[in-house]
Amino acid sequence: MSRKRVFGIGAGLVGVALAFGLGVAVGQQAAPTESKGVKFSPPTALDLSQEIDGVAGRQLRLRVVTLEPGGVVALHSHKGRPAVAYVHQGTLIEHREGGSVAEHHEGDSWTEGKDTLHWAENTGDKPAMVIAVDVFKP
Repeated sequence: MSRKRVFGIGAGLVGVALAFGLGVAVGQQAAPTESKGVKFSPPTALDLSQEIDGVAGRQLRLRVVTLEPGGVVALHSHKGRPAVAYVHQGTLIEHREGGSVAEHHEGDSWTEGKDTLHWAENTGDKPAMVIAVDVFKP
């Protein structure tokens, strides 16, 4: 095999490897550390220590979270703060630790347990409104 051919094949393989590597890098999105374009309604909360034995210091809280188009809820954990969420309006893209991505539409609901580490964004052209209920310790 000629030197030119070996060099050409080698350069082609390097190019393919770089293309695949760059494709992964471009496709990955770093988790945001700050929220933007997000509004939280004043919470409605119930002191659970008055309702259920064994949950002193915990509250059941309901909030409406509105993400404007382009809005982002920063990376956060639900350890010690389990939650359920419901999309009332719009669409929300949820990114979970490990790389899973879920698109939540109007009427969708999901859970966020102790192992949930995630962030969310609104890539749509109208506000996304999520009803979030969690058990938390103020």
